[in-house]
Amino acid sequence: MNVRRRLIPAALASALGLGALTACSSDSAATGNTDKFDVVASFYPMAFLAEQIGGDHVNVTSLTEPGQEPHDLEISTRQRAQLEEADAALFLKGLQPAVDEAVAQTGIKTKIDAATLTTLEDHGTGGHSHEGEEGHSEEGHAEEEEHARDPHVWLDPVKYAQVAEGVGKAFEKADPDHAADYKKNTAALVGKLNDLNGTFESGLKNTKTKVFFTNHAAFGYLAERYGLTQEAISGLDPESEPSGARVRELQQEAKADGVTTVFYETLVSDKTAKTLARDANLKTDVLDPLEGITDKSRGDDYFQVMEANLKALQKALGAK
Repeated sequence: MNVRRRLIPAALASALGLGALTACSSDSAATGNTDKFDVVASFYPMAFLAEQIGGDHVNVTSLTEPGQEPHDLEISTRQRAQLEEADAALFLKGLQPAVDEAVAQTGIKTKIDAATLTTLEDHGTGGHSHEGEEGHSEEGHAEEEEHARDPHVWLDPVKYAQVAEGVGKAFEKADPDHAADYKKNTAALVGKLNDLNGTFESGLKNTKTKVFFTNHAAFGYLAERYGLTQEAISGLDPESEPSGARVRELQQEAKADGVTTVFYETLVSDKTAKTLARDANLKTDVLDPLEGITDKSRGDDYFQVMEANLKALQKALGAK
């Protein structure tokens, strides 16, 4: 089931020419008419994989510009043309419905859906039941989100490595002239992700508490991997409003589980997180879901930001 966002129909978006290109490519001609293997990626974690695996052999264009909340993306006429002209599309079905629809409608030969390269799970909003949530005005939407499969696989280095391996094989098949380099680059990337996993395992092994609060439920895979419990103020939608019952529940849980910090993120409002923190006498800090790199990011690439996330978690959880 797709995570639903406030989206206008894709056909209307196309007619209006909504959406913007990232700095990776300034015009549609740059996508399909290069000497390289042209890849259109849906958003940063996919573009990062394409760049790391493809190296000098690929020309990568991202549909989501830096600083843009990826769930809100609409596809412009120019971006549809980019998709038609590209050699491959790399996306994560279920995260950006407008991208899913646009890719499905194109005749592009190589369509790589990262969601098929690992197992997606249902994490809901956290590790406990949320009594009282059914009473708020967005009952249907809350229920839909609670049972939606979580697309945030890139925040678990192990699952991200599984996706990387699948992307590498897809590149080898689609561009066999450079298959040896794709295989080599994939192995190097998977090795770095395995090292990152080891760093997280050792860094979060001994902590005073295992519970952390987040603005939205992006860190379910990370929490599951390292024996933690994510409790999200909102669900999978970073802009949904929590019920009063949910806020009261989190306030009580903060005391019971020794929670010290409410995490917020760089691409969405921190208002709700800071309000909860103030009311519950908690600290705030950034835990970056890595949906895009901006000037506010604590690092220039995936690995740097993940290392910053680890330090933030260690501090909040009281790592020993």
